[in-house]
Amino acid sequence: MAALLLKEQGYELTGCFMRSFDTEASLRECEMAEAIAGRLGIGFMVEDRRADFLKEIIDNFILEYAHGRTPNPCCICNPRIKWPSMLSAMEKAGASFVATGHYAGIGFDEHIGAGGRYYIKRADDIKKDQSYVLYGLTQEELSHTLLPLSGYSKEEIRELAKEAGLETAEKPDSQEICFIPGDDRVGFIRNYAERLLRELPKEEADGLRSAIYEGGAFTDIHGEVIGHHDGLVNFTIGQRKGLGTAFGQRMFVKELIPSENRVVLTDNAGLFSDRAYVGDMSFQALDMESLLRLSPEAEFSAFVKIRYADKGQMGRVSIKDGLCSIAFETPVRAVTPGQAAVLYDDEGRILAGGRILRDNNT
Repeated sequence: MAALLLKEQGYELTGCFMRSFDTEASLRECEMAEAIAGRLGIGFMVEDRRADFLKEIIDNFILEYAHGRTPNPCCICNPRIKWPSMLSAMEKAGASFVATGHYAGIGFDEHIGAGGRYYIKRADDIKKDQSYVLYGLTQEELSHTLLPLSGYSKEEIRELAKEAGLETAEKPDSQEICFIPGDDRVGFIRNYAERLLRELPKEEADGLRSAIYEGGAFTDIHGEVIGHHDGLVNFTIGQRKGLGTAFGQRMFVKELIPSENRVVLTDNAGLFSDRAYVGDMSFQALDMESLLRLSPEAEFSAFVKIRYADKGQMGRVSIKDGLCSIAFETPVRAVTPGQAAVLYDDEGRILAGGRILRDNNT
């Protein structure tokens, strides 16, 4: 539908499929993309990024879980793989822009900084908004990006696709990680980890192998053993289901300690934090250079999402020496290392985003 809408606006188009990790589903996706390009009467090309995807996304995914963190692969893939791949295709095709079907908007404010800044903003359809996973895009990437679905709801796009006779009109929403068949995260990690572990120093590999393949202890917040688990990579912060043990009360994962292969459990109240610490910052509508000229420690208020499906919460943000500290107005549940914290202004523009390092309780 992104292609169809742009074609109707008079753009000349070439379709591009990024080959990342071959599954039966992805091969069908490629065939469908080529068929739709043919129906629209536009060119079609394939960018093969399987080697990069394996290193930057698959290996990172495994290592993050083995270190007790919970990554969002899309937040990493977009700036490291997808946009570089599309910009490469853009140059090969002699094109000026890349366009995707993300439900998000893009804008430019000439009054930010010395020469203005591009930014991603929330889609009009908040329920389907995908701006969160695009916080890492650079100014150069944004300057060559079109997002034609930003003003449409999912229902409107499906209806337009039906009218156009596109095969994707009734396609179910994707709910799984694209490279994991059947959504079996743990099985995938254990199947693909050994190749990666053989490339690491023995001491490091042995420690990670324990977190991936071996069981360990459930403890309470005081360190008392209250049960046993069958592998650290089975768990993420805030998880209740799938603990495999009855504790006499509702218990949730509070912390993962890979060095001890230990999973710390707490009640629901113990999951709440009033602060998060964020690193690897990327900036969009926020002009950090101007802020830092006023003060070595930039402070401002922002609307913060700490995971894709999070409704968000206001927080007071402080950035110093590349580390972002967010003090929430109201304590938030399950601040999860490895996930992204994305900061928005009151107009829904992305100010900045980064990777959550920890909360104030760990």
